[in-house]
Amino acid sequence: MSRTALLVTHTGRRRSTEHARTVAADLIAAGFEVRVIAEEAEDLDLPGVLPVSGATAAEGAEIVFALGGDGTFLRAADLARPAKAPLLGINLGKVGFLAEAEIHDLDLAVRDVVSRDYTVDERLTLDVRAEFEGGPTIESWALNEASVEKGERAQMLELMVDVDGRPLSRYGCDGVVCATPTGSTAYAFSAGGPVVWPEVEALLLVPISAHALFSRPLVTAPTSTFVITVDPFTTLAVLCCDGRRVYDLPPGARVTVQRGVLPVRIVRLRPRPFTDRLVAKFGLPVQGWRGGRS
Repeated sequence: MSRTALLVTHTGRRRSTEHARTVAADLIAAGFEVRVIAEEAEDLDLPGVLPVSGATAAEGAEIVFALGGDGTFLRAADLARPAKAPLLGINLGKVGFLAEAEIHDLDLAVRDVVSRDYTVDERLTLDVRAEFEGGPTIESWALNEASVEKGERAQMLELMVDVDGRPLSRYGCDGVVCATPTGSTAYAFSAGGPVVWPEVEALLLVPISAHALFSRPLVTAPTSTFVITVDPFTTLAVLCCDGRRVYDLPPGARVTVQRGVLPVRIVRLRPRPFTDRLVAKFGLPVQGWRGGRS
C-alpha cells in the first residue's frame, strides 16, 4: 500500500527550498508518494514529486509537512484541516511557535514519520461567519485567531460585543481578537491576552487598545459564541483570520465566532511540557538576575 505525504514550504527562501528537497528525497527513498504545491514545484526542481493544487491537495495524504515559519504552518493547515491529515511543522523561521521540530531535528523527524513513531493532538479551531446588508455571507475559519479591526488608521472603531446571546460591552477601540488556546501566544498575546495551555478547551476575547474602563481579556467556555457588530455609524472595518484571509466589513456588519467543527491535527514527535516550549520560544529568564537557585 502506497504512502503519501504533502510538502508545503517557503520557496522564497533558499535555505527552505534546500531542506524541502532533502525531505522530499528521503521520503521518496522510503517509498512515499510526495506531493508538492504546484506553484512551488518549479522552485523545488525535484524529480519524482507530484504537483497538486486546490483545496483537496492533502486529500488522502498520510501526513502534511510544513517547512518554514508559522506563516507556512498556517498555510499548510488550510490544506490539512479539511483532509483531516496530521500536520508536522519543521521550524525554519524565527520563533516558530507552532512547529514541532527545529531544523537540527529534520533527519530524525523524517525517520519518525517513516516509522510512524509519533502521536497526534487535535487543536481547537474557530468557525467564523460575517453578514452584512447588500453583500454575500462570508464563511471562514482560524487556528490562531479571528480579529475585527479598524480599516482606517486615523479613526477609532465602534464595536458591540455579545457573548452567548447577551450583550457584553460596547468598545471604542482598534479592534477585538477572538482566539483559541493555540493562538493565545500569537496576536492575542501581543494585545495583552493571557497564555493558555493548548490542552485547555476555551475561547479568548481580547480588546485591542480599547478606550473603555473595562477592557480586560476574557476566557470563556469552548461552547461560547461571540457576536461582534460593527456600529452602523462607525468607520470601515476588516475581518482577518490567522493573518491570511482578510475581508472588508462595512458599517453594520455582524461577525459570529464559535468553536470550529473541524480541528487541526498536529503531529507530536517528542511530547514535552508546554512550559518548556514557552520558556524556549520566548527565552524566559528562568535563572533570574541573581543566577541559579541555591
